[in-house]
Amino acid sequence: MRFISLFRAALVILTIVTVSVTSFAQVGIGISVSFGPPALPIYVQPPCPAEGYIWTPGYWAYDPYFGDYYWVPGTWVLAPVGGYLWTPGYWAWSGAGFFFHEGYWGPRVGFYGGINYGFGYFGEGYQGGRWDHGQFYYNRTVNNVNITNIHNVYNTTVINNTTVNRVSYNGGEGGITARPTPEDQAAVGERHVRPVAAQTQQVEAARANPQLRASVNQGKPPIAATDKPGSFHGSGVVAAQHAGAPYHPPANRASNRPNGNVPAAPQEGKAHMPAVHAKDLPPHSQPAPASTGNANVDQKYEKQQQQLNARQEQEHQKLAQQQERDHQRAVQQHANEAKMQQMEQKHEQQTQQMEQRHAQQEQHLQARQAPPPAHSQPKSAAK
Repeated sequence: MRFISLFRAALVILTIVTVSVTSFAQVGIGISVSFGPPALPIYVQPPCPAEGYIWTPGYWAYDPYFGDYYWVPGTWVLAPVGGYLWTPGYWAWSGAGFFFHEGYWGPRVGFYGGINYGFGYFGEGYQGGRWDHGQFYYNRTVNNVNITNIHNVYNTTVINNTTVNRVSYNGGEGGITARPTPEDQAAVGERHVRPVAAQTQQVEAARANPQLRASVNQGKPPIAATDKPGSFHGSGVVAAQHAGAPYHPPANRASNRPNGNVPAAPQEGKAHMPAVHAKDLPPHSQPAPASTGNANVDQKYEKQQQQLNARQEQEHQKLAQQQERDHQRAVQQHANEAKMQQMEQKHEQQTQQMEQRHAQQEQHLQARQAPPPAHSQPKSAAK
């Protein structure tokens, strides 16, 4: 059973977490940041490790606990489904702050902000490879592929009409001005797969490495790319050659931290920030067995724990399904950004309220299960 501390419940309330969703892009999950990410660093691509791996470019992520961006190295990832391609995530200005739009796998590459990530991702579509009869073929003009080990290759010169710059965000002052094409809009309704476990591990490893924070590496990360996810050591690691632009630390970094301060580092295995959607919460684990010393009492308590766990998990899944239906309906109705933000704020509130309710239920159950206080022996009557 998940035992949520009072500290986490308070953090859920105090941390301002907002989600930005647009009618033309994937769901964006993240924190509103008042300043944009650094420029994209310049680096070379490590060689593709084997057939079936697809390049996922590096990007700047944000850690609210340090009020700082950190670099998630680019890496080669096995496609989760044959025929699927990777649409990179991107930062975009919404009028109230910068929000990150999460990348996804799908049958075609959608809108990724017009950001020129290189290696086939030049701001629109993907020119780094294609699927053909269940096999992925690599364009060697934009990919580092060893033809001794990988034979599914071709050579097509890519004419890149995008202005070469290292800007890493869409909109706002100095941002990329690209807008989605009709093809990008059509891709929204297709089936998507969220980042796979290997990509999540890459993000977690990057977040835990202080050298990848922008304030430390000045926009030139020592690990810019890896040949495989999570492999941050060895010959497959590539360092950035140059920062994409001079690094200027923002003066208001502290204002983007929860409560304006750096809290204690999260414990291993704990969430780094409150979840915004029910689907982002971890599944309910099995409750720990009770141990009061009384077998009958322990059995009764364990049954109560299991019943509460089942009810909470059912409520969790029900809310996740409801929020997903809200998203689909909003996209179909082409809701504007203001309505999207209202919906996401409502989802955030729903998720937080459910977490708080579950925490209270667990606390009440624990209180009922606590053994009664030992009674002192009655004093003998005065003679």
